[in-house]
Amino acid sequence: MTLDETKNILEAILLSAEKPMSVQHLDSIFDGDEDRPTRDDIRKALHDLADEYAGRSFELKQIASGFRIQVKQDYAPWVGRLWEEKPARYTRALLETMALVAYRQPITRGEIEEVRGVSVSSNIIRTLQERSWIKVLGHKDVPGKPALYGTTREFLDYFNLTTLDELPTLAAIKDLDKDNPELALGDHVDEFDDGAETVAENEEGEVAKAAAEEELSGDIEVAEEAEVDEAVELVEADEADDLVEAVDTTDDESEDPENERSSATGV
Repeated sequence: MTLDETKNILEAILLSAEKPMSVQHLDSIFDGDEDRPTRDDIRKALHDLADEYAGRSFELKQIASGFRIQVKQDYAPWVGRLWEEKPARYTRALLETMALVAYRQPITRGEIEEVRGVSVSSNIIRTLQERSWIKVLGHKDVPGKPALYGTTREFLDYFNLTTLDELPTLAAIKDLDKDNPELALGDHVDEFDDGAETVAENEEGEVAKAAAEEELSGDIEVAEEAEVDEAVELVEADEADDLVEAVDTTDDESEDPENERSSATGV
């Protein structure tokens, strides 16, 4: 089989495939052919196809799962108009969680919360797992045996990466924020598809609610203390008036001679 024939076959396969194809998978498709190419021939054909697509609107891209033919990123705005549905938008909390897993894996949920300073919503972990972007790699040998999370091959495929080494460095990300302030995460708080609020917002609400309840409780206690003090003052005033009245009555009786004679004679 000539190199041109191999290239045409591989091109047809890659255009028809629904997922990236590895060299091993491509080689298995030629099983049973008498004049089958070697794996080196397949690699050479793929390399030539990549060179031929250099000036086209699409490219042959190698990612973690293998090779695929895809539209170049420069033409994404026009191609995206073919679909009416809007692309998924994610909260800052989800993106921060995903970044921590990618850069610090394997990592536990508690370690993510320690870095972010807030609790991680179960919805975020579930969403990342449902999209097959993260998975449980094992469990940390500490009390409670928390799960250790790491990225998947699907994560690399989605972000057009071959290995984790292709992730931008933290210094590059900081430089990007300086050169493009509009791209800074702090300027965008996008809501995720399910409309869930960020964990930070929920916690701020809980703190404000607790503060209001504490303040209200304090006001009630002050009011109750004032009412008690007022009641005590009223009771003390009433007792004082009764005591004065009793003393006055006793004085009047002791000054009456008739009362003294009656007391002495017993009449």
